Amino acid sequence: MDLFNQNNEITNLLPSGGTVNYYGCVFNKKEADFYYDHLLHNIEWKNDQAIIFGKLITTKRKVAWYGDKPFQYTYSKTTKTALTFTDELLNIKKFIEKETNETYNSCLLNLYHDGSEGMAWHSDGEKDLKKNGAIASITFGAERKFAFKNKDTKEVVSLVLQHGSLLVMKDETQTNWLHRLPPTKKIHRPRINLTFRTITTI
Repeated sequence: MDLFNQNNEITNLLPSGGTVNYYGCVFNKKEADFYYDHLLHNIEWKNDQAIIFGKLITTKRKVAWYGDKPFQYTYSKTTKTALTFTDELLNIKKFIEKETNETYNSCLLNLYHDGSEGMAWHSDGEKDLKKNGAIASITFGAERKFAFKNKDTKEVVSLVLQHGSLLVMKDETQTNWLHRLPPTKKIHRPRINLTFRTITTI
């Protein structure tokens, strides 16, 4: 099931077992270009790390972790401590909170340098996160395909995330669905992804 041509209607993209709302471009091109350039050059990016089969793996993809407090977030068997939100991230957060009628206290940022960098199937079900809480995903830069796969039926739902767009995953989505950012040889410029979350443990 492909959902490449989205309009501005906010509907649930998943047939069952969770809620995914795609808002389309919530930032105009001028705003999206500003945030893309600012985040690219001012965020404290670091290569992500994961422990796989007992070995420490460093990825080409870069990440950053920010929050209201020095929250710790553990995934892929590594732990990060949040840096203090920048003014720009706070502005984005406030806007997204109003847009989604949700609240967030942290943000994991990903920098994909080109289409060769992606993310394998996974779900964001770490114990640090609010259970069934909303995760707001914002895209700046290159448009990329994003996909969901039902853990039981294997049904796949896909869409393209646009520059300046917002997607929200909530309810039982992480319990019943996996998601990924598939690699592609067609994309040659960076994509910055912000995922605003709620941490319930410090």
